[in-house]
Amino acid sequence: MSDSDQRWYDAEAGPLVRLYAVTAGRARVAGEQQLDLMTVIHADPDAPDASEAGHEPPLSPEQQAILRLCSPRPHPVADIASDSGLPLTVVRVLLGDLLALRLIRATPPVPPAQLPDARILRRVIDGLRAL
Repeated sequence: MSDSDQRWYDAEAGPLVRLYAVTAGRARVAGEQQLDLMTVIHADPDAPDASEAGHEPPLSPEQQAILRLCSPRPHPVADIASDSGLPLTVVRVLLGDLLALRLIRATPPVPPAQLPDARILRRVIDGLRAL
């Protein structure tokens, strides 16, 4: 094994897979949905079991891990990236694929313009304390 080959091989962990191989060279999400850091991902309970061998196209181990992560409860995109140990850009591409397969749903965060005014919330809190 040459010096350059040893740099990409760990005897205990096995050969490393480069990230572009996980996403098939893609760096952007396919489709129109923007996946913000706070977009909440829900595993679709009505979707067919994606871990079955007959699922077409076959899911990657990373996609299966994301589905397992989101099955018990929804997770924001940032938490999925953190918990999976994958870079955010890779997670977004994989989530885009899962969205296209309709195995997950994405709920975008509420835009700040639609949130209630802080002064109104303060008055409601003050009113509740007065009770």
